[in-house]
Amino acid sequence: MFDRRRFLTVLGAAVVAGSRPGFATGSAAGRLTELGISLPTAAAPIANYVPFVRTGSLLVVSGQLSAGPQGVLTGKLGGGVSIEDGQKAARQAAINVLAQIQAATGDLDKVTRIVRLGGFINCTPDFADAAKVMNGASDLMVQVFGDKGRHSRSTIGVAALPANALVEVEALVEVA
Repeated sequence: MFDRRRFLTVLGAAVVAGSRPGFATGSAAGRLTELGISLPTAAAPIANYVPFVRTGSLLVVSGQLSAGPQGVLTGKLGGGVSIEDGQKAARQAAINVLAQIQAATGDLDKVTRIVRLGGFINCTPDFADAAKVMNGASDLMVQVFGDKGRHSRSTIGVAALPANALVEVEALVEVA
């Protein structure tokens, strides 16, 4: 049954959250600073491909691994790695996606929409929470871009990833 009061309460909270300074206003770089995130240098490809392709207003970012300052976050979800650690790995892979967008456009504020994210989660065959892991990447896009960061998404559990990475994230982005 539809609860109008609860709906309006949730909607009102979302509107207030969306109007917070640094959430849906200001620059993407400013929001990254508020989040304590410094973008790394965009990673070079490890095989025969390019890190991104721009065609018209669309930017396709090749899969980025969960590699951070301490190296690649490795392991297998469902095999001793917690969902929370998987979410951190997805967030790190999304930071690397942002670094590629920055390299492609020169300015994250040229992003007009994160259209789609694709997530690959290194996991055991019985692991059923890949979507929860991928929220680490999705949540970051919304934190950085506000409503422009809301996107469609696919998440797939896989048997292995390059360098035994926990997560790989690819993106389709509309840019100005």
